[in-house]
Amino acid sequence: MSRFFRQAGDSDSDSESSDDESMSSGAEDVSQRPLVSTKQAPGSMSRFLKTAGSDSSDSDSDEESDSDSDAPPPRRPGLPTVDDTDDEEESDDEAPGVRIKSASERRLDEMKATGKVIENGLKINDWVAISNEFDKLARMVQRQHNVSEPVPPFYIQTLVSLEGSLNTAVAKEKEAKKKMNATNAKALTAVKQKVKKALKEYETEVKKFQEDPEAFEREYSAIVAPEPTTSGRRVAAQVGEDNATDDFTTVGKGGKVMQFTSEGIFKNLQAVQEARGKKNTDRAEQIRILEKLLEVAATSYQRIRVLLALISSRFDYNSSVSTHMPIELWLHAQREVDQLVSIVASDGNYSIQEVTEDYDELVERSPATEGGVVRIRGSIISFIDRLDDEFTRSLQNIDPHGTEYVDRLKDEKGLYCTICRAQAFYEKTKQDEPLGRVIMRRLEHIYSKPNAVVTALEAAADTSEIKPSMVFSVQGTTTALIHSLCVYLYRSGNSLLRTRAMLSHIYHHALHNEFYTARDMLLMSHLQESIHSADVGTQILYNRTVVQLGLCAFRSGLIKEAQATLQEIFTTQRVKELLAQGVHQQRFQVLTPEQEKAEKQRQLPFHMHINTELLEAAFLVSSMLVEIPLLASIESEELKRKAISKPFRRLLDFADRQVFTGPPESTRDHIMQASKALQDGDWEQCRDLIQSIKIWSLMPEAAAVKEMLAKRIQEQGLRTYLFTYAPHYSTLSISLLSRTFSLPINTVTSIVSKMIWNEELSASLDQSGDVVVFHRIELSRTQQLAQTLAEKLAAMVDQSEKALDAKMGGAGGWGDRTDGTKGDKRGEQAQERRGRGERTRGARGARGGRGGRFSQGLGNQMPGQRPQVAA
Repeated sequence: MSRFFRQAGDSDSDSESSDDESMSSGAEDVSQRPLVSTKQAPGSMSRFLKTAGSDSSDSDSDEESDSDSDAPPPRRPGLPTVDDTDDEEESDDEAPGVRIKSASERRLDEMKATGKVIENGLKINDWVAISNEFDKLARMVQRQHNVSEPVPPFYIQTLVSLEGSLNTAVAKEKEAKKKMNATNAKALTAVKQKVKKALKEYETEVKKFQEDPEAFEREYSAIVAPEPTTSGRRVAAQVGEDNATDDFTTVGKGGKVMQFTSEGIFKNLQAVQEARGKKNTDRAEQIRILEKLLEVAATSYQRIRVLLALISSRFDYNSSVSTHMPIELWLHAQREVDQLVSIVASDGNYSIQEVTEDYDELVERSPATEGGVVRIRGSIISFIDRLDDEFTRSLQNIDPHGTEYVDRLKDEKGLYCTICRAQAFYEKTKQDEPLGRVIMRRLEHIYSKPNAVVTALEAAADTSEIKPSMVFSVQGTTTALIHSLCVYLYRSGNSLLRTRAMLSHIYHHALHNEFYTARDMLLMSHLQESIHSADVGTQILYNRTVVQLGLCAFRSGLIKEAQATLQEIFTTQRVKELLAQGVHQQRFQVLTPEQEKAEKQRQLPFHMHINTELLEAAFLVSSMLVEIPLLASIESEELKRKAISKPFRRLLDFADRQVFTGPPESTRDHIMQASKALQDGDWEQCRDLIQSIKIWSLMPEAAAVKEMLAKRIQEQGLRTYLFTYAPHYSTLSISLLSRTFSLPINTVTSIVSKMIWNEELSASLDQSGDVVVFHRIELSRTQQLAQTLAEKLAAMVDQSEKALDAKMGGAGGWGDRTDGTKGDKRGEQAQERRGRGERTRGARGARGGRGGRFSQGLGNQMPGQRPQVAA
């Protein structure tokens, strides 16, 4: 009974106390045992147990009080006297020592218990249980490996005995009339495979064990022999003395001291690599161990092996895909990759390759032992790829408007130098596949940058002792350098690298205002036909190249080409998403977290963005200069609804519906008001509004661009004026047109002549009087109806052929089908119908058809444009 339920009248007899003790809880029994030992040997009990015993009961018996009368006077717990301490030390010396098993002994006992279960399973032929227990035994041995301990002899003995039992069981199974059940037979086969694999893995240990089992066990015992244990207090005293004189010592798992020497470097390296990627592995500790191994590495082979493991561990430190690698770790990894490349590039006796012959990783290798070049399994290009990807990811996650982004961007110079050194190494070793990949990485860093930045990067790479063959100092210009890099990739067998190299080359030409070269390369490559099957990154590069080509055409004054090139991108209304400069949020579509994460990961860093506002300004101005004259040339409302640029026409219709129009604020407002002024013939106001757009300051050579726009506005203003007011004139003076639009007479004559030649204007040029004579063709009511009917029939034919193409799955028209001469005749008939339809249109309607033809040209051949359907 507990002391809390005792009363003053309870008896203290031995029988009742024994009953109380028998009814007490297990915890109280533990507290009562020290009291018995106290009566027998008072000096052998510790202070803690004395205190606990004195407090355990408030109503002790008279015998207990008599026996305690000789004890020293009571004192506060936790304050021992000198005499007590001496007595305790003497008692500790006299008491028999309690031996505590080490971790390795406990693991061995656990293995033996598992082996016992396997023996019992063999007796009853239970191979399912044997399979499960053998798996458990294999995991225990793997734990031994993790703490750098040798394979225990018990495991080798179990393998050998299991092999014999398996052979016997298989032989009996073949001869037995009654076969074992399917589950047991399946487990027997599984155990057979596992044992065969384990015997192959530990072939050396098995051979040693079979030759001399006792010597094998002695060798194991010598390695894992436990140190003699002493009492806890003396160990603590020794540790205190050691700490007073020595520094801390690094210990590994299980408290074993880790010693880093060049002789044991491969064993330590193997232990680190085996623990890599496992649960609860301290990655920071692994990196520290590998850094110390690098310090003690004595030979080039050892340094290469440690550097390969150390760089991999640094990349493993950040396992999350959503966040970038810490910048400090990245800088360390970049310097170590430099060091690795320098070792293998300076010493040709060592080479790092992804595919090599098998070799013993625990043995030192040198050119003398290998008889030539020492080939080490590894991949420098994978380190380069990972460095570049982590650099891009860090730029994606850093605020681009802060100083940290600029500081991070400065690290690109070191990364570029590393890529150039890797290229020099692969050129030296003539490894074509990784050389193509590293050249592509180098090209991606310079193709979209201006000459000044490329020159700075190449100057930094030129200071290195290890330089590739293709450098800026040899090529002379950035265009020649990029050309040489791209030509090498064109000759490679990798189609993806060829495609990306072609797009990068086109982008670079467009960036330097070489429009015709870039356009011809794009059209001859036929990339627009196959780009839809490429990966997302290549499609983004294609979109960026097309957009840059459109900007190049705009800067060069080629307004029609610029409008046709940019139209496909702007028609989708997803410009930022197609250029990987933002995520487009659709109204009725919700992205899953995985899709949103993938979208964010493919976004380009901020410094590579193309200004979308500048892009929109160029597109809308180009559309204005193409659409406004076309609208003026068409009288039919039905034809007016057919727009070349739907985004521009939508904005123009919205602006026309506005009751009140205030002063322009945004870029769109400026362009819409300029369009209205151009429609009214006020080209000067149109020019002033367009030139007042502030975004032009971001375009290279802004002054030249504004001057070009003013000239184009004058020319298109003249065309619009002639289309609008031609019905009201019989003759018009060229000199008057020249003064009105501030154009030279030769330019006015050239524009009018071109319009007459293209049948856009029903007029003739009278050079003697220097006037334009307009011809008026009045259509009767019957002719107008016939013309309308012919146009509707032509539209029906076009729709029918498009529907047939969609059904047949072909991209061409009806006449393009390869069904023999019959198809050819149909194609000829369709072309004849179309020609006849165009010829039967009237003068004003013909201008509408020619206006549609006016937009065809480069636009129908540019990438991204749908092919014209043959009628």
